[in-house]
Amino acid sequence: MRKLLYLMLLLPLVMVAQENESFLLNMTQITVKHGHEAQFIEGVKAWKACYLENKGEDKWNMWRRVQGKGTVYGLTGVMAKWAEMDDDNDEAGKACRMTVINLIRPHIESIEYNIARSMPNISEKLSMSDDISLVWVHYFKIKNSTLFMEVINETTAALKKAEGDGRGTWYSLMGGSPDVADYFVSVPFKNFADLDTDRDGVWKVYEKVNGKAKTDATRNKMRDALSSEWSYMYTLNKELSN
Repeated sequence: MRKLLYLMLLLPLVMVAQENESFLLNMTQITVKHGHEAQFIEGVKAWKACYLENKGEDKWNMWRRVQGKGTVYGLTGVMAKWAEMDDDNDEAGKACRMTVINLIRPHIESIEYNIARSMPNISEKLSMSDDISLVWVHYFKIKNSTLFMEVINETTAALKKAEGDGRGTWYSLMGGSPDVADYFVSVPFKNFADLDTDRDGVWKVYEKVNGKAKTDATRNKMRDALSSEWSYMYTLNKELSN
């Protein structure tokens, strides 16, 4: 998967099980040219087939963004350590290089690559058996990291007390452009119907645990910590994933 990312990024112009250890999440946001989605999909299918035929071992997830401007896909994969970036022994990726050049790259308008580190202490505990086909990702750009983390730790503690666990997997971005979020949380769902399940929002849970006065104070603290926030839903394309 890393070789696919590098080829797309360097040529001219992933919900994963959470363990107790923190991991690095590779994220490539791909904006597909208008009217080229079918060709892009066929190109990724061809690359995946080539990669598997050549006994490639990397794993990845391909997500399609639901809302927003244009046709956007997200390619995600996991690394345990930074040292994996030094590994150049992916013969399968090299063998399929021309598939990327000829069948994928011509249909891409733009690419943005970022890396995030998971935050297991404040995240929901997931397993590989979880049947996830949809994630709702909430992004946060902050102006006060200390206040923000105080709020997240407090709300997570309330969720664990009330429900036994947190909600979603939290990540901290490792650098990036001025427009990139500082933190985000990915909340998993089995399908769109799962969104119809009624459950209290985080602040409602927090108020039940801590009372209204404490909730008002904590929400004000969050407002002081935030510069902006936004969210998107992404559906998993299992056919394009590995």
